[in-house]
Amino acid sequence: MLERLLGPSLASYDPSGAPPNADMAGRKNLFLLIQLRWIAVIGQIATIAAVHYGLGISLPFGGMAAVLAALVTLNIASLLRLWTRSSVSNSELFVAVVFDVAALTAQLYLSGGATNPFTFLYLLQVTIGAVLLDAWSTWVVVALATLCFAGLTFLYRPLDLLDHHVEALFSMHIDGMLICFMLDAALLVVFVTRINFNLRERDARLADLRQQAAEEHHIVRMGLLASGAAHELGTPLATLSVILGDWRRMPRLIADPDLADDINAMQAELQRCKAIVTGILVSAGETRGESAGVTTVHTFLNDLVVDWRAARSATNLSYDNAFGSDVPIVSDTALKQVIFNVLDNAFEASPPWVGFSATRVDDMLVLSVTDVGPGFPEDMMAQIGKPYQSTKGRRGGGLGLFLVVNVVRKLGGRVQFRNRQDGGAVVTLALPLAALELETRRLDAA
Repeated sequence: MLERLLGPSLASYDPSGAPPNADMAGRKNLFLLIQLRWIAVIGQIATIAAVHYGLGISLPFGGMAAVLAALVTLNIASLLRLWTRSSVSNSELFVAVVFDVAALTAQLYLSGGATNPFTFLYLLQVTIGAVLLDAWSTWVVVALATLCFAGLTFLYRPLDLLDHHVEALFSMHIDGMLICFMLDAALLVVFVTRINFNLRERDARLADLRQQAAEEHHIVRMGLLASGAAHELGTPLATLSVILGDWRRMPRLIADPDLADDINAMQAELQRCKAIVTGILVSAGETRGESAGVTTVHTFLNDLVVDWRAARSATNLSYDNAFGSDVPIVSDTALKQVIFNVLDNAFEASPPWVGFSATRVDDMLVLSVTDVGPGFPEDMMAQIGKPYQSTKGRRGGGLGLFLVVNVVRKLGGRVQFRNRQDGGAVVTLALPLAALELETRRLDAA
């Protein structure tokens, strides 16, 4: 339901704001090794049966069955390993590849050694190791495979081929090489492609994490500057407040209705500036204990709408609260300011009408702000939410939506920007209720 309403980018949110596992690529690559090993088991069983019953060549079934049992046991242990821990290290993948090389060597030893055309499967193991493992591990696999191949040239169990002519044996060897080549090529294309995809996916996640860290560092610097500016603005604002208070008591100014109205308007704007400064200090954490308090979704949203209408003298806000049953949350100044920023942008783009709606989808609080303005420029859609990427063309702008995206992301939610087909834009904030309720429980515990 959430995916139908918001699209996949919001429906698949991650409450932690990070990838679900430390290194999913390692887990996926281990799972690929498990799949490759199952293919090896099935292929060996089919080959043993074909050689024994089709070509009439006797094989040591006991020893070969023991190797197959060891491969099956390793696969089961690997599956259990995936269920018990989150990340897979290079050492674990290295041990798995070495075990596969050893199992292949054992099967080749029991079936003719280096004369077996399937010795070229060593190349598959070396290639898989080169893609999966660190450099030192790859070279160890290369050395091990080379030593095993060399050892099989003089140390192996010969096959009983007395009933077969030399020409027939050479033809069977060529056929076996062809089958081995086809098997090598097919498995390499399939599995190396999938392994590379896993590695690219991991690199993309790491790049996202680095980008998030850089943005959060930028936010910290902005917060320090804003907090310092708020402290510095306190004194001049207090001075202006005293001056305006004196003006309101001067008979000559009170007698002029126009001047009196101007003084009242200036007093109101001054109070708004002081409220903004106080909000900056609160968001910086200087009075967080006094500002954050337990409330409910309905109360928080209703009060927010009343405050925004009063501060902006706006009566054109269409408010629709369809959240449903009320839920206790924390009234946080940062979240309130985030919603104010989105409403301010919509009001600036569309003074005649702004829509604000709240709904509940599964365990998400979904807030939508709609306007009938010109919408977002298409060439800016991919840049929205990045610092200094203003949709209004102002130098140094774009910080409002940048802060919106990062605050919502820290709460475990997502932000979606889109243009309406009939004109205007929609900004959707999806916030997990669990994150807000968690903060509530922390306050109660304190």
